[in-house]
Amino acid sequence: MTSRAHTPTCAGLRQLANDGNTPPTSDKRSDRRSSIRRRVLLVTELVAVALLASGATAHADTVVLAIAGSVDEVLTNIRNWLMGILAGLATVFLTIGGVRRVFGGGDPGEQEKSKEAFKAAGIGYALAALAPLVVTVLKGIVGA
Repeated sequence: MTSRAHTPTCAGLRQLANDGNTPPTSDKRSDRRSSIRRRVLLVTELVAVALLASGATAHADTVVLAIAGSVDEVLTNIRNWLMGILAGLATVFLTIGGVRRVFGGGDPGEQEKSKEAFKAAGIGYALAALAPLVVTVLKGIVGA
């Protein structure tokens, strides 16, 4: 039966293997990896600079993606987007609340979470309904 005192540990083996003359192999690997990374980064930067410097001057025509006739039209579009996003989020919360209510199985924690989701859905629908009022206030501020 061997005693623990005569059995070398992993740390002892590492210390015996590394007598101080040679660095551990993991340091060599990390130095080599960082050197390779630096070289790849340098080559990438050089390629990017070469592409940017050698490119011909671009004469792009002005492209208009959206034409708004007036500030009133812009604010109306904002109202429509705002109402759509709020109503969509409220519908998501309503669905989550319904799923939690059905799959809660009488768990009081899940029932409370479903109530909170229903409240969030109600707030979302209320904000969507108030979006035209917000746009009307913005029109008054802007003077459109």
